[in-house]
Amino acid sequence: MELRLLIVEDDRLIAEAAADYFTGKGWRVETTEDGVQALEMLEVQSFHLVLLDVMLPNRDGFAVCRQIRKSCDVPIIFITARVLEEDKLNGYSLGADDYVTKPFSLPVLYAKAMALIGRLQGLNAFIELGGLKVDTKRREVFKHGEIIPLPPKEYELLLFLIQNPGRVYSREQLLIRFWGYDFDGNERVVDNHIKKLRKALGLCGCTIDTVRKFGYRLSVVNSEVVQ
Repeated sequence: MELRLLIVEDDRLIAEAAADYFTGKGWRVETTEDGVQALEMLEVQSFHLVLLDVMLPNRDGFAVCRQIRKSCDVPIIFITARVLEEDKLNGYSLGADDYVTKPFSLPVLYAKAMALIGRLQGLNAFIELGGLKVDTKRREVFKHGEIIPLPPKEYELLLFLIQNPGRVYSREQLLIRFWGYDFDGNERVVDNHIKKLRKALGLCGCTIDTVRKFGYRLSVVNSEVVQ
């Protein structure tokens, strides 16, 4: 599984060094210097981790973290030159998962990132919703105990919808999130994959509904989520 990282840091040297290090470890990395742009990127892309500077122009990292936590549980590690205890306590209260203080060691930062990812994946190995069960470690989907074979792209798409039941996503948002900004095709590829997913799922407690002239959402007959 390709791990995806968002670095929100206005010090270009730090951002470039961290991006190069994580890229060398096989991660896909996006960077931005602006907190508002980071929030926009999180709306259309999925990330496994966010490295978030506290001192950002226009909107500080605390405000960005607070906004992220309103709609997303992506792990967040603060990068900061501020070492006051109250700052750390504030960050944790807003939903941050860890802190690194400048200057920092890239191997130590990477070790923290992998430990955090591993711990969270271990806690959320299974997701059950509407008769479906997803084993996120094995990347397998079951319907009432029977495995549903899915190609990688359709698995990623279904997992994302299951993790966000009831939320409507436009075709453009799904296209950018799963095929990237530089994809040469059009939004019909999203429709085709949704069609295949519906056929694979058949009748169960989950349905992928079309929101006319906009996109799709996952609706659940049994809305209980067990993780």
